[in-house]
Amino acid sequence: MSEGGNLSCVVVAVDGSEESMNSLRWALRNLKLRSPAPDSSAASFVILHVQSPPSIAAGLNPGTIPFGGPSNLEVPAFTAAIEAHQKRITEVILDHALGICKELNVSVKTHVVVGDPKEKICEAVENLYADLLVMGCRAFGPIKRMFLGSVSNYCTHHAPCPVIIIKGKDAVR
Repeated sequence: MSEGGNLSCVVVAVDGSEESMNSLRWALRNLKLRSPAPDSSAASFVILHVQSPPSIAAGLNPGTIPFGGPSNLEVPAFTAAIEAHQKRITEVILDHALGICKELNVSVKTHVVVGDPKEKICEAVENLYADLLVMGCRAFGPIKRMFLGSVSNYCTHHAPCPVIIIKGKDAVR
Protein backbone atom coordinates (compact mmCIF):
# COMPACT_ATOMS: atom_id res chain seq x y z
CA MET A 1 0.00 0.00 0.00
CA SER A 2 1.31 3.47 -0.82
CA GLU A 3 2.30 5.98 1.84
CA GLY A 4 0.18 8.84 0.48
CA GLY A 5 -3.46 9.19 -0.47
CA ASN A 6 -5.17 10.61 -3.53
CA LEU A 7 -6.16 13.95 -2.01
CA SER A 8 -4.27 17.10 -2.93
CA CYS A 9 -6.41 19.68 -1.10
CA VAL A 10 -8.56 19.00 1.96
CA VAL A 11 -10.46 21.95 3.42
CA VAL A 12 -11.50 21.75 7.07
CA ALA A 13 -14.04 24.39 8.12
CA VAL A 14 -13.62 25.63 11.69
CA ASP A 15 -15.78 28.03 13.66
CA GLY A 16 -14.31 27.69 17.13
CA SER A 17 -16.84 25.12 18.29
CA GLU A 18 -15.73 21.86 19.86
CA GLU A 19 -17.37 20.04 16.97
CA SER A 20 -15.32 21.88 14.35
CA MET A 21 -12.08 21.27 16.25
CA ASN A 22 -12.97 17.58 16.53
CA SER A 23 -13.50 17.49 12.76
CA LEU A 24 -10.02 18.98 12.32
CA ARG A 25 -8.49 16.31 14.58
CA TRP A 26 -10.36 13.61 12.69
CA ALA A 27 -9.16 14.88 9.30
CA LEU A 28 -5.53 15.18 10.38
CA ARG A 29 -5.53 11.70 11.92
CA ASN A 30 -7.48 9.84 9.24
CA LEU A 31 -6.85 11.41 5.85
CA LYS A 32 -3.70 10.98 3.80
CA LEU A 33 -2.68 13.57 1.24
CA ARG A 34 -1.17 12.78 -2.14
CA SER A 35 2.61 12.45 -2.07
CA PRO A 36 4.06 15.47 -3.83
CA ALA A 37 5.27 14.75 -7.33
CA PRO A 38 8.35 16.62 -8.56
CA ASP A 39 6.33 18.56 -11.15
CA SER A 40 3.26 19.41 -9.02
CA SER A 41 2.39 21.68 -6.14
CA ALA A 42 2.42 20.22 -2.66
CA ALA A 43 -0.77 18.72 -1.29
CA SER A 44 -2.24 20.54 1.69
CA PHE A 45 -4.78 20.70 4.44
CA VAL A 46 -6.47 24.12 4.51
CA ILE A 47 -8.11 25.41 7.66
CA LEU A 48 -11.01 27.63 6.60
CA HIS A 49 -12.70 30.13 8.89
CA VAL A 50 -15.62 32.32 7.86
CA GLN A 51 -16.06 35.60 9.73
CA SER A 52 -19.51 37.10 9.95
CA PRO A 53 -19.87 40.56 8.41
CA PRO A 54 -19.88 43.35 11.04
CA SER A 55 -23.65 43.91 10.80
CA ILE A 56 -24.37 40.22 11.42
CA ALA A 57 -21.69 39.93 14.11
CA ALA A 58 -23.30 42.78 16.03
CA GLY A 59 -26.68 41.17 15.68
CA LEU A 60 -28.07 44.48 14.56
CA ASN A 61 -27.58 47.45 12.36
CA PRO A 62 -27.03 50.69 14.28
CA GLY A 63 -29.80 52.21 12.18
CA THR A 64 -30.87 55.78 12.61
CA ILE A 65 -29.64 58.14 15.27
CA PRO A 66 -32.47 58.76 17.75
CA PHE A 67 -34.19 62.11 18.19
CA GLY A 68 -34.14 63.32 14.61
CA GLY A 69 -30.64 62.32 13.49
CA PRO A 70 -29.97 61.46 9.87
CA SER A 71 -31.21 58.09 8.65
CA ASN A 72 -29.06 55.51 6.85
CA LEU A 73 -25.92 56.90 8.50
CA GLU A 74 -23.17 54.37 9.05
CA VAL A 75 -21.30 54.75 12.32
CA PRO A 76 -17.65 54.10 11.38
CA ALA A 77 -16.43 53.69 14.96
CA PHE A 78 -19.09 51.06 15.63
CA THR A 79 -18.20 49.14 12.46
CA ALA A 80 -14.46 49.40 13.17
CA ALA A 81 -14.94 48.09 16.71
CA ILE A 82 -16.94 45.11 15.47
CA GLU A 83 -14.34 44.37 12.77
CA ALA A 84 -11.51 44.53 15.33
CA HIS A 85 -13.43 42.18 17.63
CA GLN A 86 -14.08 39.75 14.75
CA LYS A 87 -10.36 39.80 13.90
CA ARG A 88 -9.45 38.91 17.51
CA ILE A 89 -11.98 36.07 17.51
CA THR A 90 -10.56 34.75 14.23
CA GLU A 91 -7.01 34.88 15.62
CA VAL A 92 -8.05 32.87 18.69
CA ILE A 93 -9.88 30.28 16.58
CA LEU A 94 -6.95 29.89 14.17
CA ASP A 95 -4.45 29.73 17.05
CA HIS A 96 -6.47 26.91 18.59
CA ALA A 97 -6.67 25.06 15.27
CA LEU A 98 -2.95 25.55 14.58
CA GLY A 99 -2.20 24.23 18.07
CA ILE A 100 -4.06 21.02 17.19
CA CYS A 101 -2.04 20.77 13.97
CA LYS A 102 1.21 21.27 15.86
CA GLU A 103 0.26 18.54 18.37
CA LEU A 104 -0.29 16.15 15.45
CA ASN A 105 2.82 17.41 13.62
CA VAL A 106 0.90 18.39 10.46
CA SER A 107 1.60 21.48 8.36
CA VAL A 108 -1.47 23.36 7.15
CA LYS A 109 -2.49 26.53 5.36
CA THR A 110 -5.13 28.91 6.66
CA HIS A 111 -7.80 30.77 4.73
CA VAL A 112 -10.21 33.39 6.13
CA VAL A 113 -13.22 34.84 4.33
CA VAL A 114 -16.03 37.16 5.41
CA GLY A 115 -19.71 36.50 4.79
CA ASP A 116 -22.44 33.93 5.24
CA PRO A 117 -20.74 30.65 6.27
CA LYS A 118 -22.94 28.45 4.09
CA GLU A 119 -22.18 30.32 0.90
CA LYS A 120 -18.58 31.24 1.66
CA ILE A 121 -17.54 27.69 2.55
CA CYS A 122 -18.90 26.45 -0.78
CA GLU A 123 -17.21 29.30 -2.66
CA ALA A 124 -13.89 28.68 -0.90
CA VAL A 125 -13.79 24.95 -1.67
CA GLU A 126 -14.49 25.77 -5.31
CA ASN A 127 -11.82 28.50 -5.46
CA LEU A 128 -9.26 26.29 -3.69
CA TYR A 129 -10.06 23.32 -5.99
CA ALA A 130 -10.63 21.19 -2.89
CA ASP A 131 -10.90 17.44 -3.25
CA LEU A 132 -12.76 17.15 0.03
CA LEU A 133 -14.50 19.33 2.64
CA VAL A 134 -14.50 18.20 6.28
CA MET A 135 -16.70 19.90 8.85
CA GLY A 136 -18.35 19.35 12.20
CA CYS A 137 -22.04 19.24 12.96
CA ARG A 138 -23.49 21.03 15.96
CA ALA A 139 -26.57 18.79 15.96
CA PHE A 140 -29.13 21.52 16.53
CA GLY A 141 -32.61 20.31 17.32
CA PRO A 142 -35.36 20.66 14.70
CA ILE A 143 -36.56 24.06 15.98
CA LYS A 144 -33.11 25.69 16.03
CA ARG A 145 -32.28 24.11 12.67
CA MET A 146 -35.51 25.50 11.19
CA PHE A 147 -34.62 29.08 12.22
CA LEU A 148 -30.83 29.01 11.94
CA GLY A 149 -30.42 26.55 9.10
CA SER A 150 -27.75 23.93 8.96
CA VAL A 151 -24.42 24.94 7.46
CA SER A 152 -23.34 21.31 7.09
CA ASN A 153 -26.61 20.36 5.38
CA TYR A 154 -26.30 23.28 2.95
CA CYS A 155 -22.70 22.36 2.13
CA THR A 156 -23.53 18.72 1.45
CA HIS A 157 -25.97 19.90 -1.23
CA HIS A 158 -24.01 22.81 -2.71
CA ALA A 159 -20.26 22.17 -2.32
CA PRO A 160 -18.56 21.13 -5.56
CA CYS A 161 -16.67 18.32 -3.82
CA PRO A 162 -17.46 15.46 -1.44
CA VAL A 163 -18.24 16.49 2.14
CA ILE A 164 -17.49 14.55 5.31
CA ILE A 165 -19.44 15.61 8.41
CA ILE A 166 -17.99 14.57 11.75
CA LYS A 167 -20.76 14.13 14.29
CA GLY A 168 -20.35 14.19 18.06
CA LYS A 169 -17.45 14.22 20.47
CA ASP A 170 -17.03 10.46 20.57
CA ALA A 171 -16.51 10.21 16.79
CA VAL A 172 -12.92 11.48 16.99
CA ARG A 173 -10.37 8.69 17.23
